[in-house]
Amino acid sequence: MLSRIAESLYWIGRYVERAEDTARILDVHLHRMLQDPWTDEEQACRSLLGVMGLPVSEEGASLPGVVERLGLDLTSTSSVLGALAAARENARGARETVSAEMWECLNTTWLGLAGSRRRIEEGGVHRFFTWVRERCSVLAGLADATMSRDEGWLFLVLGRSVERVDMTARLLSTHSRAGGSIPSWLTLLRSCGAWETYLRTYRGSLSDRHAAEFLLLDRLFPRSILAALVIAESCLAELEPAAGAGRAGRVGVGTDAQRILGRARTDLAYRSSDELLADLGPVLSGLERTCSQVNDAVSARYFRQTAAVHWQAGAVA
Repeated sequence: MLSRIAESLYWIGRYVERAEDTARILDVHLHRMLQDPWTDEEQACRSLLGVMGLPVSEEGASLPGVVERLGLDLTSTSSVLGALAAARENARGARETVSAEMWECLNTTWLGLAGSRRRIEEGGVHRFFTWVRERCSVLAGLADATMSRDEGWLFLVLGRSVERVDMTARLLSTHSRAGGSIPSWLTLLRSCGAWETYLRTYRGSLSDRHAAEFLLLDRLFPRSILAALVIAESCLAELEPAAGAGRAGRVGVGTDAQRILGRARTDLAYRSSDELLADLGPVLSGLERTCSQVNDAVSARYFRQTAAVHWQAGAVA
C-alpha cells in the first residue's frame, strides 16, 4: 500500500474518533453544568479546555466559549467540526481505497457542517452533538461493512484505537485534574457511552473502584483503554511481515510502536483497581504520552518522510 494512502486512512480513523468522542464529552459535561446550579462554570470550562489540550483564554472560560472552541472551530482539528473536515480531506485523497458509501457519508457530513450554528440555535447543543455521533457511527458501520480486512482496514482501525486510548485517558483526567468541579463517575461513564453496559456488568453497583476498573481494564467493552490497546497491538502485529528464523525473529518485537504499546498494555493489565485509583493521574498522563509516542513511531515506520530540499549555488542539473 502507498504510504500516503496508509497515512490518510490512519488519520481518517483518528479524526472521526476524535470528533465522536469530543461530541460525547461536550454533550454530557455541558448538560451536567446546565442542570447543576452549584457547578462553578468557569472552573469546569477551564478544566475541560485544559484536559483537551487547548490554552484557556478569558472568552473561552464559559459555555459559549467551550462550544465555539471544542465544537465549531473549523481551523482546529481539536474541535468537532475541524476533525470532521480533516477526515473528509483525508478521504478525498484516498478515494481509490475507501468505498463509495464511506466517501458519500463523509462528504454529506462535511456539507452538513455549514449549518452547524443554525442547528444549535434551533435545536440546542444536545441535538447537534447527537447528530455528530450518529454520523460518526454511520461511517464506522459502513467501514465495517464495506472494507476488506487488508492493510487499509488495519491502518484505519489502528488510528481509531490510538485516538480512543488518548480521548478516554483525557476524559478520565477530568476526574483527577478538575479540583472542586470533578465530574462524577456517572458523568464519565455516560461520556463514554458505557453507563448501561456498566450497570449490567456490575449489577447496578456504582463505586470509584468499579468505574475505574471498567473504563480502564474491561476487555469486553470496546471503549475501555485496555481493549483499545489490545486492538491497536493486533493491528501492528498484522501489519508486520512474519518474522523469519534469523536474529530479527528472535530479539523482542519488531517495531518501536509495538514495544511502546506492549509496555503500556502490560503496565495497565497487571495493576489492581486500587492501584489504579491511587495513581490515576500519573497513569493517565503516561497513557497520553504513549499515544503521542506511538503516533510518532507509526509515522516514522509506515508513512512518507519528505526531507527538505537544499539548493546549492552553481549546481548543475
